[in-house]
Amino acid sequence: MAHHQSAKKRIRQTERRTEVNGARVSRIRTFVKNVELAIASGDNQAAKAALLAAEPELMRGVQAGVLHNNTASRKVSRLSARVKVMKAL
Repeated sequence: MAHHQSAKKRIRQTERRTEVNGARVSRIRTFVKNVELAIASGDNQAAKAALLAAEPELMRGVQAGVLHNNTASRKVSRLSARVKVMKAL
């Protein structure tokens, strides 16, 4: 257990950040899942709308530091490619 005041404070801050970051990641996953469900249902308009909502959410995750920039960009790229293929079909 921590004995110094600064170490105790750091533990409190870490617990708070862990909770907030977990909520952020969960929210991002929900937005991505909504895009994937729309793609699976075959609804092109819903998939486009879900992608437009998910992209800024992913980038907010990058700004908050819970996702790496390349990871978010890769997810957006792959999802948009799948939505684009739906339109062609």
